[in-house]
Amino acid sequence: MQTNSRTARRIAVAALLIAVGNIASRLIGIVREAVIAWLFGRGADVAVFTAASAMPTIVYDLLINGAISAALVPVFSAYAEADDDEFWRVAASITTIALAAVTFVTGLLIWQAPLAVTILAGGFNEDLREQAILTTQLLLPATISMALSGLITALLQARQKFLLPAFTTSAFNIGVIAAALLLTPLLGPLSLVIGVLAGSFLQVILQLPGLRGVTFRLRLELGHPGVRRILKLYAPVALGIGFSVAGIIIDRNLASRLDPGTIPTMRYATTLIQFPLGLVAAAVSFAVLPTLSRLAANRDEEQFRATLAMGIKVVTLLILPATAGLAVLGTPIVELLYQRGAFEARDTAATARALLFYLPGLPAAAIDQMLLFAFYARNRTLAPNLVQGVAIGIYALVAIGLLSLSTLRIEALILGNTAQWIGHVIILLLLSRRLIDLRGLRIGEALVKCLIASGVLAVATALLSPLLESIGGSLLALAGGGILAGGAYLGVCIALRVEAIEYVMIAIRMRLRHNIDSKK
Repeated sequence: MQTNSRTARRIAVAALLIAVGNIASRLIGIVREAVIAWLFGRGADVAVFTAASAMPTIVYDLLINGAISAALVPVFSAYAEADDDEFWRVAASITTIALAAVTFVTGLLIWQAPLAVTILAGGFNEDLREQAILTTQLLLPATISMALSGLITALLQARQKFLLPAFTTSAFNIGVIAAALLLTPLLGPLSLVIGVLAGSFLQVILQLPGLRGVTFRLRLELGHPGVRRILKLYAPVALGIGFSVAGIIIDRNLASRLDPGTIPTMRYATTLIQFPLGLVAAAVSFAVLPTLSRLAANRDEEQFRATLAMGIKVVTLLILPATAGLAVLGTPIVELLYQRGAFEARDTAATARALLFYLPGLPAAAIDQMLLFAFYARNRTLAPNLVQGVAIGIYALVAIGLLSLSTLRIEALILGNTAQWIGHVIILLLLSRRLIDLRGLRIGEALVKCLIASGVLAVATALLSPLLESIGGSLLALAGGGILAGGAYLGVCIALRVEAIEYVMIAIRMRLRHNIDSKK
C-alpha cells in the first residue's frame, strides 16, 4: 500500500508540473491563434500557412514525435535507472541517427515542394498553390530544430525532468506571436514563417539547461542493444504515423477543395479542442509513461494495472467537464478569443459551429492517449498503430460519404475526425482486454459519476452565464459562470466520492508543501 501511495504521489506531482507547463503553453497558443485571427481572419493566407506548416509537422511526427512515447522514453527510462553511461551511449547514437534522417528528408522535401503541395492541398487554385510552395520551402528547415528539441525532451523525461519540456510549446508560440506582431506590417503572412523558425529554435535553447554538466558527443553504434531495441519499437510506430499522415493528406486535400475559409475554421476550432487535450490527457499520460515503463520492466502487474486505472480516472475527471463547458459556452468563448480585427461575427458563428461537431470525440481522444501509452510501456507498438490505419479508414468513409450524400461540407470533415477518434478508442479498448486486465478497478463507476457531475456543470453553466452576462458582460459570464459551475462540478464529485479527486488533491498539497519548504 505504501508503494502504491508513493507511486501515486510521484505521478501526481509529475502530472502537476507538466500541467503547469501545458497551461502556459496552451494559453499562449490561444493567444497565438487570436493574433493570427486578428491579423488575417479566416482568409486564404491562413489556409496557405496552415497547409504549408503541416509539412514540417508531418516530418517531425513521423521521425521523432511518435518515437518519443513509444520507444525513446521507455528504453531511455530503463537505462537511466540502471546505467548512466549506457544511457548516454544509447542517447548519442539515437540522436545521430535521428538528426541525419530528419536533415535528409527535409532537404528532399524542399526540392520536391511542388509535388508535396499538390498532394497535400491539390484543391488550391494556381495562385494559392504557388504561395503554398514557397511557404513550405521556407518552413521546412524548422523541422531540424523541432527534431533536436523532441530528442532533448525524451532525454529529460526519461530522467524524470518534466518542467523544461513542458514549456517548449510556450517558447514556440512566443516566437510566432512576436514575429506576427512585429513583422506583419513589413512581410505580411511571411511573418508567420519567421515566427515558426524562431519558435522552433527557442524550443532547443529553453531545454539546454536541463543537460547542464553532460558531455554529449554524436556517435553511431547501430549494434548496441538499446539502439536496436528503439529501432525495433519505432518500426511499427512509423507504420501508424504513416497512416496518420495519410489521414492528414486526405483531410487537407478535401478541405482545400471547399471554401477557402474551411481550413482556417478547422484550425481555430481544433485549437480550442487541443487546449483540454494538452492540458489533461498529455499531462497525465506523459507523467504516467515512465512509471508504467518501469513497472512493466519489473513485471509488477498489479501496480501497473492500478497506475493505468488511476491515470484513466484522472483524465476522465478532468476531460468531461471541459467538454461540457465548451459545448455550452462555445460561441462566447470564440467571440471573446477571436472576434476582433479581420475576424468578424460571421467567423465566430462558423468556428463555434465547427467546435460543436468536434466535441463528441474529445473524451475519446483523451482516454485513447492513456491506453496508447499503456501499450507503449509494454513495448507493444504494432497493434495500436494498426488500429490507427483502421481509424483513418473510418475517417475516410465518414467524411467522403457525408460529402457525397448530403449538403454538409466542413461538417462532413469534422464528423469524420470525430468518428475516427471514437472508433480508435473503442478498438483499442477491445484489444487492451488481452493485454491489460482492468476489470475490478471501478473505471466504469468513475465514468458514470463524472458524467453525472458534468451534466450538473452544463446545466449550471447554461443558467448562470446569461445572468452574469446581463450584470457584467461576456467576460464576467465566462469567468464567473465557469468558476461557479466548476465549483458545482467539484461539489458533486466530492458528494459522489469520485476516487480521482484524491489524487489531484495529493498533487496540489505536495506541490504547495514543496514550495513552502524551498522558501525556508
